[in-house]
Amino acid sequence: MKKIIACSFIVATTASALFTACGSSNVTYKDGTYTGQSEVYENEDGSEDGNGYGVVTITIEDGQISDCTFQTYEVDGTLKDEDYGKEDGRIANKDYYNKAQKANAACSEYAAMLVANGQLDGIDAISGATINYNEFVEAVENALKEAEE
Repeated sequence: MKKIIACSFIVATTASALFTACGSSNVTYKDGTYTGQSEVYENEDGSEDGNGYGVVTITIEDGQISDCTFQTYEVDGTLKDEDYGKEDGRIANKDYYNKAQKANAACSEYAAMLVANGQLDGIDAISGATINYNEFVEAVENALKEAEE
């Protein structure tokens, strides 16, 4: 019985701390759909690997994030999709293509984490998709600035 009471106390204390932390922000958001874009990333080594920018679209309902999409684009505006990482329409370097596609897949994961979490705090970068993470954070911050009341 003591173990059950102790476990219940720990669960209640942890839940209370989590709810308090989530509600600590004084920012409120207007309902609607908002778009944010990151600055263009250019690789420091001069290569074009990863160059581009991210665009996020966030829907706010009842003051909460209810939907999010995140997509990344090449510098010229071409969507990074299933062809991202190919050269002339074919996979010339399988390792590079797989790395590019892993980063591309992380876009939907970041968006889903934002909806589930309700805020950027607590969303960590996914290994192999750090550039996308930085673009995501910047784009979300820009979109939420537009949504602030």
